Amino acid sequence: MKHLLKIMDLSTEEITEILNLADQLKYEQKHGIKHHHLEGKTLGMIFQKSSTRTRVSFEVGMYQLGGSALFLSARDLQIGRGEPVEDTARVLSRYLDGIMIRTFAQQEVDDLAKYGSIPIINGLTDYAHPCQVLADLMTVREYKGKLEGLKMCYIGDGNNMANSLIVGAIKMGMEVGISTPKAYQPAADVVEFAKQNGKFTLTEDVFEAAKDADVIFTDVWASMGQEGEAAERRKLFEGVYQINSKLLAVAKKDVMVQHCLPAHREEEITAEVFEAHQNEIYDEAENRLHAQKAVMVKLMANK
Repeated sequence: MKHLLKIMDLSTEEITEILNLADQLKYEQKHGIKHHHLEGKTLGMIFQKSSTRTRVSFEVGMYQLGGSALFLSARDLQIGRGEPVEDTARVLSRYLDGIMIRTFAQQEVDDLAKYGSIPIINGLTDYAHPCQVLADLMTVREYKGKLEGLKMCYIGDGNNMANSLIVGAIKMGMEVGISTPKAYQPAADVVEFAKQNGKFTLTEDVFEAAKDADVIFTDVWASMGQEGEAAERRKLFEGVYQINSKLLAVAKKDVMVQHCLPAHREEEITAEVFEAHQNEIYDEAENRLHAQKAVMVKLMANK
């Protein structure tokens, strides 16, 4: 494991190792046990897209690991003014021990890994959100005690979250039910992977996808950068692609609800359901910190 570019690149064993290490680091942090695995190391954090949880969790994570984090917005870098990615990758590799990038195109992340000589972590692209999904898997395992054999359901836009959840869940032996509008399905290569490697349902019927689910995920109907499509998307999603009490009634009685945040109450999730499952959702948000620390230790320690 040299980089974290997308969940598809990880084996089941590597995902399990990351989750186990995340559990250990969470225990140590909760009990005041220092774990300075990255003492003296510096992580560069490139943000083409803004974020609350990504920036804070990576920055705090590096501090807790004994290292430091450097925030780099598009305005602070020549890459924001047209410098080729290969030049940025080669130069930053001379200064830093790792790079986390949150951006639009997956190709930009892949190119950083291709031309740089230090570990690259995908903090989010339009195609993949691997750090969030590692935290999601960690949270489900905390609550359910296992992943294999459970059913994961995702309702809503077939976006980067859907892509990464499908791959992560299939790799961990979970059944997957996905419900999206036909025009907003997950990436074709992800759907093909799921069909070839696991028990997978893709349907426009939200109740079919959620039937007997152990955990149901959702995300906003229009992600960052898609604001101009919000009205058009609302027409397709509203009144159908929502986690509400009627949908939860077809799932398992002890179903978990997860949302990567920010949440738009009464759109993709009702306020009633969000409040009833807030502990699970905020545990999921907290676990970004522990899962990403595990990724950074795996990639940057002893380098």
